[in-house]
Amino acid sequence: MKLYMTPGSCSTAIHIILEELEEAFEAYVVNLPAGDHFKPDYVAINPKSTIPTLVRRDGTSLTEVPAIAYWLARSHPRAGLWPDGAENESRLIEAMAYIAGTIHGQGFARIFATNTFARNPADHDSVRELGRDIVTKGFAILNKAIGSQNYLAGDYSVADPILFYVEFWADKTNIALPENLAAHYLRMLTRPAVRRVLREEGYNTASLGKSSLSNSSCSEDRVDG
Repeated sequence: MKLYMTPGSCSTAIHIILEELEEAFEAYVVNLPAGDHFKPDYVAINPKSTIPTLVRRDGTSLTEVPAIAYWLARSHPRAGLWPDGAENESRLIEAMAYIAGTIHGQGFARIFATNTFARNPADHDSVRELGRDIVTKGFAILNKAIGSQNYLAGDYSVADPILFYVEFWADKTNIALPENLAAHYLRMLTRPAVRRVLREEGYNTASLGKSSLSNSSCSEDRVDG
């Protein structure tokens, strides 16, 4: 398989899942600032010009982080990365859709791609502020959803790398994670596959998680790993 990805982006979630599954794949870096996603060769693979794209063994392309994650989980049932039962499945789909569609698509997108929401530079600060408000509200909702569980579905699943990538963005942009999400983020940072992926994508794992600890209410008495 081939993964078309950008280091430190939402594609990191799929990179982590592939590592967790010990899947053999080729990674191709899509340089977004250089406009690689609009080049004819890439558009032929993914007409949406988005990342990530997973080209599967039959040559077909799959896009959208929740869809790729779901397909990988269902294609590897023995890995146990997808829950049983309609209720548990629905809750996990609900969480993945909310992370990708709202926290990322409406919140962080306003922070990282401000000019796509407002062409007038005078409006950029207010757009970014709204983005941070959306992210903060979203984190509060997910903090309640995960509660005292180690992972979103109780056991580790493909939804956790998806939650991780927005937690990672919060760490890099100094947005406070509430207590349960801070614990989840630190727990994810101890997973060997996560650490391998971050190193491969050019990040120093030793420097991550510190802002989550200092900003979280769990900083003085709880460091879950």
